[in-house]
Amino acid sequence: MSAGIEIAKPFISATREVLAMMAGIDAKPQTPYVKKGVLAEGDITAVVGITGTYTGTISISFPKQCAIAVVRGMLGDDIEDILQDSRDAVGEVCNMISGQARAGLAGMNIVLQGSTPSVIVGSKHSVSHAAGVPVVAIPFATANGSFTLEFCLS
Repeated sequence: MSAGIEIAKPFISATREVLAMMAGIDAKPQTPYVKKGVLAEGDITAVVGITGTYTGTISISFPKQCAIAVVRGMLGDDIEDILQDSRDAVGEVCNMISGQARAGLAGMNIVLQGSTPSVIVGSKHSVSHAAGVPVVAIPFATANGSFTLEFCLS
């Protein structure tokens, strides 16, 4: 599948809207690129599997400081366990972005269903998308560092 700019638009708008609404974070999209390799761009990554018109994955990777900012934006100072709260928050953000992006894609006659997010934590972890299919990576800049949304659809 050609990962053209039209396909990327729902992912960009969903990411910006979800982070603004849920965590009060202004995420500014940077230049998308085709990712090489499997190394994650951050310390905590949520991945949602996709089926339907296409199959594939959507992931979002945050470095530690950016993930903490998301958790604080969502929970305020009610953080009890930063690691568990970060896992839960990043999983929920990915789930919401996936849902909103899929709704936007439905307007293009691309009907997709998403799985429950899986969350991976640790520096230099890998994220395996579909083999042989280009992975589109969209970096976003925030006041608390950058993060990357990736999608791979075939």
